[in-house]
Amino acid sequence: MSGRGPDPDTYREFTEAVNMKPGELERWLETDESKAVGWHKGGGESVGHDSGRRILGLLRRRRDQLSEDDLRHMRKVVGYVRRHMAQRPSGDVRETKWRYSLMNWGHDPLKAPLPAPGGRSAQALARHGAPPRSRGGPGR
Repeated sequence: MSGRGPDPDTYREFTEAVNMKPGELERWLETDESKAVGWHKGGGESVGHDSGRRILGLLRRRRDQLSEDDLRHMRKVVGYVRRHMAQRPSGDVRETKWRYSLMNWGHDPLKAPLPAPGGRSAQALARHGAPPRSRGGPGR
């Protein structure tokens, strides 16, 4: 990773998808509800719970310390959150496995809605001289 930091689109989308603060996510990951949801490979920790612990590390790291592997995980988080937000169940979701699973990935759907890709944040980055969005290539 260069000293400039991660791709601005990846970083922006990650910070929009992960709407829980590090302390909030850390407390959530300690709950029984957090540990009970998600796909448990081989009976161990769920994939989402493991991801939540990794997200904590990403949130606590400076941008210029992020590796290519970190960026891949950030894109995975964004994809997961977007896919699952599109599958929102009807009714009250406060105490649902759907919400708890998303929270393991750092997104509480009861907070502000997830912005559309390329929305106002992308426009603001463009105004401030961010490089244009790449089309195609790895990870796209």
